[in-house]
Amino acid sequence: MANTASGQPPTEVGQPANTIMPIATYANTLKPTPSNTKPIPLKPISYLHGEPRVLWDQEDINQMIINENLEYAVIGKFSYGWPDIQDLRRLIPKQCELKGECKIGLLSNRHILIRASLLEDYVHLLSKPAFYITQKSWSFPMRTLKWDPMFDPEEETTIAIAWISFPALPPNFFGRETIFSLAAAVGKPLQVDMATRNQTRPVVQE
Repeated sequence: MANTASGQPPTEVGQPANTIMPIATYANTLKPTPSNTKPIPLKPISYLHGEPRVLWDQEDINQMIINENLEYAVIGKFSYGWPDIQDLRRLIPKQCELKGECKIGLLSNRHILIRASLLEDYVHLLSKPAFYITQKSWSFPMRTLKWDPMFDPEEETTIAIAWISFPALPPNFFGRETIFSLAAAVGKPLQVDMATRNQTRPVVQE
């Protein structure tokens, strides 16, 4: 699926011809996107039928996700036992071949929360049906699920990541906005594959 493309938009009308545009490289795509953290203002307590409550709007919720480094958060589910959490913090980045830093914490019984720092790692973790975390002579299957604020460990999520392709797409439709517009008909676009990003496989776009 088209999952966050990199690259630069075309030069806008009126932009000086000698403006130097940054070059999109593979290394740049691996860098975490700077998060615009902002403080969440204190909310007043209101009452409904005598019960106190605090209300946040969706903008506040979205900012909380950024502030808590949950933009690329993934749930790891172990159904048949698991290593100690300290061992998981050491084993998962290496055995899952993560390229960036990540924070791993215990979320609930059988579930851990993996806060990836790179979009590429986020897509990688969600693209496989399961990872097998090996410790000594034991191998523990770990399923990965997309985290969201309404995650309930007692319920299976209905959200999944998928790759989609656009066979014989004309080259003039290779732009990020164009591919993301097409992919939005299926779900939320995240990233395009490397061949599409480098324009080395014009026969199909993913």
